[in-house]
Amino acid sequence: MSAQSSVNEVRVTAAARLHLGFLDMNGGLGRNFGGLGLSVGGPRTRLTLKRAGETLVEGAESERARRLLGKAQAALAPRSAHHLTIHQAIPAHSGLGSGTQLALAIAAALRRLEDLPLDPNADAALLERGTRSGLGAGLFQDGGFVVDGGRGASGRTPPVIARLPFPPDWRILLVMDNNAQGLNGEREREAFAALPPFSEARAGDICRRVLMQALPALAERDIAAFGEAITHIQNIVGDYFAPAQNGRRFTSARVEAVVARLLREGATGGGQTSWGPTGFAFVAGEAEARRLAERARSDAADGLTIEIVEGLAHGARIDAIYARIA
Repeated sequence: MSAQSSVNEVRVTAAARLHLGFLDMNGGLGRNFGGLGLSVGGPRTRLTLKRAGETLVEGAESERARRLLGKAQAALAPRSAHHLTIHQAIPAHSGLGSGTQLALAIAAALRRLEDLPLDPNADAALLERGTRSGLGAGLFQDGGFVVDGGRGASGRTPPVIARLPFPPDWRILLVMDNNAQGLNGEREREAFAALPPFSEARAGDICRRVLMQALPALAERDIAAFGEAITHIQNIVGDYFAPAQNGRRFTSARVEAVVARLLREGATGGGQTSWGPTGFAFVAGEAEARRLAERARSDAADGLTIEIVEGLAHGARIDAIYARIA
């Protein structure tokens, strides 16, 4: 009998994402939220999924991963058992898309192992991710800088309506507060319910900045114009969410102070990703990013981490390991 190959193990690496702001929280045109986001080079979620006699989950975020794997198995491979190891996980509730990237990575690994077509949008719906945003699924699939068109009446995962490559020489400074968490779960739902209506004028202002400033600036690699657009959008969104963040644009006052310093010293496009507490700012090159990071680190309070990352031009890495069958 000739030897054959079958997939026995799948390894997935999924990158963090920045959520740079919602487009339209008014919803008057029949679609809610929309948003713009960017896939970045760190932190990452890395996992391995293997066939097994009984299901076992171990490693970082194991409880959350066990629930996600169980849902995915029930829908995609109900008669199979698997061994899932989470080698590394994006920090939870940090504004970096940890839950969505973990869910999509698990589902993608299961699909590849069971020879099913990849479908991040369907997996996001299956695993109850992307309630307000299609950014996680879109970035998991292809990376880059994306805009999603918001959730419509169909309830499907919001579609990606624009994607551009992020300039490879630009850098992003991430400012992380290891002693804080962004809103999540029931507290997040309560915060949205308590916020006042979002005006059409503010939604229109944001959409104009995205279409007529941020996207053209990316296409022309004009970091000053891009940063101006992002800062403007972040100020509008931050002011709107301030009542849920102790009256501030940022969840963490310490992160807010560092981002403000980075902007004063030459960075651009500062803000907070999602509910934070992670903040960000953009820099034109590696040398300048290193200079600003070192200066900020020298004065940063304990518990703050400042990292330099790149924008990613690709989606999650999904690698199949084959076993030889005689």
